Amino acid sequence: MSKRDYYEVLGVTKTASLDEIKKSFRSQARKLHPDNKDSGDEKAFKELAEAYEALSDPQKRELYDKYGHEGLNASGASSGFDNFNFQDLAGFGFEDIIEAFLGGNFRQGFGRRGGPEQGSHLKYNLEIEFLEAIFGTTKKINIDRLEDCPKCEGTGASPGTKPIPCATCNGVGQVQQVVNSWFGQSIQIIACPKCNGNGSIIEKPCPECKGTTLIKTKKEFEVNVPPGVQSGFKLRLTAGGNKGRKGGPYGDLYILLHVKEHELFNRDGDTIHIEQNIGFSMAALGGEMLVPTIEGDAKINIPAGIQSGTVIVLKDKGAIKLSNTQKRGDQLVHIIVKTPEKLSAEEKKLFEQLAILRKENLNLSDKDRDMVKSNSKKKNNNIQHPDNSKEESSFFEKIVDVFKHKSDE
Repeated sequence: MSKRDYYEVLGVTKTASLDEIKKSFRSQARKLHPDNKDSGDEKAFKELAEAYEALSDPQKRELYDKYGHEGLNASGASSGFDNFNFQDLAGFGFEDIIEAFLGGNFRQGFGRRGGPEQGSHLKYNLEIEFLEAIFGTTKKINIDRLEDCPKCEGTGASPGTKPIPCATCNGVGQVQQVVNSWFGQSIQIIACPKCNGNGSIIEKPCPECKGTTLIKTKKEFEVNVPPGVQSGFKLRLTAGGNKGRKGGPYGDLYILLHVKEHELFNRDGDTIHIEQNIGFSMAALGGEMLVPTIEGDAKINIPAGIQSGTVIVLKDKGAIKLSNTQKRGDQLVHIIVKTPEKLSAEEKKLFEQLAILRKENLNLSDKDRDMVKSNSKKKNNNIQHPDNSKEESSFFEKIVDVFKHKSDE
């Protein structure tokens, strides 16, 4: 059965802001939550929660907008709520549950202080080859993560002993505290100072984990990379992160993909680009040739008189589409007419004969040379030189005048 559009489920438009999405979820969640005897609908609430989880996360929302439900499933970003048991939330107020959704803590298990805690998420950078991103691949990775200490089996206590309930909080991990203020007295619930909110006290810590209950362990995972991914794509391995304390669940492992560049191919979405050099003869006469594709060489026809920069399209020879692995993009072959840099004597003679046949002048005629010289002379004659004659005459007259006065004396 196909899933309904998430925007339709939440009753918002595709341009809705995060605040609008939260407001719509809050309004519908109150009506659909199973605890609501009048209008509660567990199935509808799970559908609503799944839609909210996807659209309230910017990265998941972008992925959903581009590729729909298939994109979320392929990346592992769709968690689903089909197996969620509302009985696990017994003892929690309805408002607390809704706020947990809105605050992004739904996946944390709603644990009270002193109870099980979900482990932290981990991130791993995975580099793959260009063609592995196109066709998909399987990789084995090793990560260091926290797991229950094998020596104490996650209790934190030395073998043969076990934690004892805290007498101060009776194992709850929380105590009430009376706070005095200008407005009178109020009661606050705080973490138990005796057990630091753990609910139990370890009298003899485990020598292996020092009472922390967890120890770092190397873990191998097999990662299935779907076809059509690109750099920046994230995969999620559920329960691949650190183990939670006090019997809490594992966090998730997020794998960020980095795709290496290819020496021939350049990818733009689902389209593959490649440059193909051809010679003058092929460009003028046309013909057939083989060009590389991501699946091996393919034949293309070069039309006579093709110009450099022409693009030849190979349909369905591009990348596999992430949203639909049954469809492919195209490959674009960019033709570049290559000019030979060195010619043999025979080749040079042939090109000269071709120029004669095509009446292409390789040198200027005598008439054109004379015209160039004539234009050059006219240009030189029009250059105006500064007239220094007046300055020279004035200077000479001053000298004569000086000697003239001396002779008069």
